[in-house]
Amino acid sequence: MRAILNRCRRLLWRSLFYRMVFGERGARGEYLPHTRVAPSTCIDGESGLRLADHVFIGQFNFIDATAGLDIEEGVQITNFVSIVTHSSHRSIRLLGRAYVEHTGPPPGYLKAPIRIGAYSFVGPHSLIESGANIGKGCVICAYSQVRGEVPDFAIMQGQPAVQIGDVRHRDAELLGRYPWMAAHYEAWAGELPDLHR
Repeated sequence: MRAILNRCRRLLWRSLFYRMVFGERGARGEYLPHTRVAPSTCIDGESGLRLADHVFIGQFNFIDATAGLDIEEGVQITNFVSIVTHSSHRSIRLLGRAYVEHTGPPPGYLKAPIRIGAYSFVGPHSLIESGANIGKGCVICAYSQVRGEVPDFAIMQGQPAVQIGDVRHRDAELLGRYPWMAAHYEAWAGELPDLHR
């Protein structure tokens, strides 16, 4: 009997608290009917989040938007991802116990907005650091630590992440097999990939 009750409790918890539903609100209150954000994702500084439609944000992510965060159309953020627009670890290390009483800007404190370009994918357990500017159509591989500029269509991997490829190679192959998708691809990418790259 106890096992049945436990199973029912887990099913009820998952259905009520981890269920993703379509429809979010953007920063200006506009309805985003195709956007989904998992209820287990923690968003700090939500007023700084500029969210587009067709975005998917999975389970158990930490998203800090206090310094400004743009997540453009079609972005997919998987699970266990951290996106941080500020970092105090250097300041705390430098100031020690004096950090909590320090007045004025703490030395070494990092704070900068982040942008994740349209139709980019962020793999599980990745870290997007303060000031990162990720171009459109990028793939951030699992366990990557991203900082700075990431060019459009880059495949990024590592800690810190470095570019290991370009998604347009595979996109060109797929569009060769499914040519009817070319108009959809071009609508957001602005160009079709060269089939001879």
